[in-house]
Amino acid sequence: MMIRSLWSGATGMKAMQFHIDAIAHDLTNVNTNGYKKKIVNFQDLMYQTMRASGMQGGTDGAVNLPVGVQVGLGVRVAGTTPVMTVGSAVETGGRYHMMINETGSNQIKNFFQIDMGGGNVAYTRDGSFTTDDEGRLVTTDGHYLIPNPGNIDPTATTVQITPEGRIIQTLPGQDPAEVGRVQLFSFINPSGLEPLGNNRWAESPSSGEAQQGDPNEGGFGAIESGFIEQSNVDAISEMVNMIAAQRAYEFNSKSIITSDEMLQTVNSLKR
Repeated sequence: MMIRSLWSGATGMKAMQFHIDAIAHDLTNVNTNGYKKKIVNFQDLMYQTMRASGMQGGTDGAVNLPVGVQVGLGVRVAGTTPVMTVGSAVETGGRYHMMINETGSNQIKNFFQIDMGGGNVAYTRDGSFTTDDEGRLVTTDGHYLIPNPGNIDPTATTVQITPEGRIIQTLPGQDPAEVGRVQLFSFINPSGLEPLGNNRWAESPSSGEAQQGDPNEGGFGAIESGFIEQSNVDAISEMVNMIAAQRAYEFNSKSIITSDEMLQTVNSLKR
């Protein structure tokens, strides 16, 4: 039935529209600190079987036919998978800016933990931290870095953050002294984290429980002070993907138009 091709084309157009939506979202976040692009996964829909493989057939009806006759009913979006690779490093020179340098891998598993209030926590790769009026490290929207690595004295002449996450400040007329130490949190399956927006993720049953550790020790990444991790979106690749998705959308719309023309031809046979 040509009606099948109409519905299959419609599912294809719907899937490609979702794909373009996802690409557009990635492109809009090409300069978002710590953003991770998404891959859209597709699956074919169920099949209608006119003849199962292995059935008897042939001219004498005694041959086991090696192949069947099936037709699919379209496509659907099965899910979106974040690409958990390290984004490009940008040197800002910011006093409290930090980037997590994954040890021996381009795949990320370490995050900063921030206090969302009400006993809730979230995780981020955005290390563009600053300090509040008490010298505590906070995100750009005011959420505290936890556990608190210590309060930095606003009169400090220098503040150094080592690869091990140690915060060392120098006060006027004093020797350098350690304030505290930044902690990192890793996950068995970072792709399973739930995106919350605002450069934050939440733990989920798919991600596994967060494991706390010291930077640059026990497999945890090192801290790069004065750097920020950018998005891992490649704008050129995404533009190519968008063109391909647009063409696929057009092909599916063409299948609907063609099916409609065929139905018109069948309808005109009675005249």
